[in-house]
Amino acid sequence: MDRRSFLAAAAATFVLPAPATTSARTLARDPFKLGIASGDPSTDGFVLWTRLALDPLGANGRGAMPSRDVEVDWQLSADERFGKILRSGTATARWKDAHSVHVELDGLEPGREYFYRFRAEGRLSPTGRTRTAPSGATQPLAFAVAACAHYEHGFYTAYRRLAEQEPDLVLFLGDYLYEYGPSGYTALAGRVRTHTPGKCATLADYRLRHAQYKSDADLQRAHAVAPWLVSFDDHELENNWAGPVSSTGAPAFAHRRASAFRAYYENMPLRRASLQGAVLRVNRRVSWGTLARFHLLDTRQFRDDQACLDGVRAGCDERLSERRTLLGGDQWRWLSDGLRASTTQWNLLGQQILMMQRDYKRGPGREVNLDAWDGYAAERTRLLELMSTTSNPVVLTGDAHMHHAASLKLNFDDPDSPVIAPELVASSIASDGDGYRDKVWIEEGLAENPHISYIDQRRGYIMARLNSTELSAEFRTLEYISRRGAPAKTTHRVTVPTSAP
Repeated sequence: MDRRSFLAAAAATFVLPAPATTSARTLARDPFKLGIASGDPSTDGFVLWTRLALDPLGANGRGAMPSRDVEVDWQLSADERFGKILRSGTATARWKDAHSVHVELDGLEPGREYFYRFRAEGRLSPTGRTRTAPSGATQPLAFAVAACAHYEHGFYTAYRRLAEQEPDLVLFLGDYLYEYGPSGYTALAGRVRTHTPGKCATLADYRLRHAQYKSDADLQRAHAVAPWLVSFDDHELENNWAGPVSSTGAPAFAHRRASAFRAYYENMPLRRASLQGAVLRVNRRVSWGTLARFHLLDTRQFRDDQACLDGVRAGCDERLSERRTLLGGDQWRWLSDGLRASTTQWNLLGQQILMMQRDYKRGPGREVNLDAWDGYAAERTRLLELMSTTSNPVVLTGDAHMHHAASLKLNFDDPDSPVIAPELVASSIASDGDGYRDKVWIEEGLAENPHISYIDQRRGYIMARLNSTELSAEFRTLEYISRRGAPAKTTHRVTVPTSAP
């Protein structure tokens, strides 16, 4: 039996010993229908997550759970048979937190694999695999990059193929879910599956939508195979929102944003310190020994409103203003200090929107996406100047629903301008369905943007391998997701040697 088959069978095969205190209550059904997850690894620990739900689509977003707290036992083992239990304990799944559990562990050995599971009132969860980050001596790293998973647009086969590659780490860069009601955004893809009723606006709505997405078996596989580093983009709240500004003029937007943030925290393997009142802090740093440091950015919460009424437009001088900010002052200082102080060999910036200049107009003139870094061009230049003094920077991006490989330059219009860093953009897991094939459109896009070397409209993810001499990235694609079972294949490879962006 291979590892994946074993993990699927482990929960049914092995029984937890009796806890120190036993509850007389027993849940009538399996409460682990939303799966399990881990995240934010450090050299001595990580976060273990689960959320109890008897019925993922239960009323009020509470998963048909009783209106009481539930004690949840957890175990951490050195082996997948749970023959050597290293840690165990009990956490409380509180009804006011939608029965979510975040267990933060520390004091573990660096750079090693662990296995975990939960039990709640006589019911046992599946088994998950996670790991701590290494310390000191450099270990190679295999990590996946994924983004954009519109449930209605197709099946999550890409998550399954990602899980089959058993990465050490998964970097998810936004649009984990979409807020639209049924058929709210299907122009390119049609509808393969159906969202829960209504557009998300309340805490119950967001909880219910998270539960619908989390109930997918392929997504659960991807969470159970490795720890995740997660960050949000716009659709976890509302399309193209910017700081305190609703893109649709939604009433009581601050309350709606707080509800979306709370639901996001409840459903993700994030540390408790992430939720700070009305702010959800997802910009953070995670180091992988002396090899790499991930600098995760938040490109939504602290930005100025989009220039020139948003969208893909030409002739918007406002976007060039020196005063415009995408990151906000505090996050800029945090990132600047972190990049300057970094002593790791590689510095990987995980962020949500295209950093490259991207001209969408064919022929003379230029049209750019004002929701991306093109709408904040002066701050992008300052960031690239900062990155030019940083050891081996690489930008990892989501949002675009297309694979891209590009070179980031201080002057994108000058062929002789030096390359500061590569930008590797992951296509979507499901958003835009099977992908719209237009070879001529791709060729024209590459001709208009000579700093871009590869574009692919198919669904997929990036599988990257990092060591002390190079980063190699495989762009993985699937021919279809409108039905299940598509294989994944590598359609492009990029190799980045150290000190040679």
